[in-house]
Amino acid sequence: VQLQASGGGLVQAGGSLRLSCAASGRTFGTYGMGWFRQAPGKEREFVAGISQSGRSTAYADSVKGRFTIPRDSAENTKYLVMNSLKPEDTALYYCAARDGNAIYQSPNRWPWWGQGTLVTVSS
Repeated sequence: VQLQASGGGLVQAGGSLRLSCAASGRTFGTYGMGWFRQAPGKEREFVAGISQSGRSTAYADSVKGRFTIPRDSAENTKYLVMNSLKPEDTALYYCAARDGNAIYQSPNRWPWWGQGTLVTVSS
């Protein structure tokens, strides 16, 4: 499985971005997808995830109500819609994939990773 993340950029606080994660090799219909982020000097942290079935989603407390993984996206591309962005959301954002319906917050439980896409939120 190869994953390609894109859509990052520079945005003012309160603005919005939509990140994309395109899969090749297998379609997302056969595995779940997660979004993680890593800020300078910090550990990689879970942001959001959607199960293989698409019926379940999970979000970190810090992004609940602001970030969304749309459930109706195409089979080979998933998105992270980020609204009301804050400077503390600034980080390198990664998409990851795994088999099964579980949505784990530990990066170690996700075997496939895309490269990061940088999100910078200015105050």
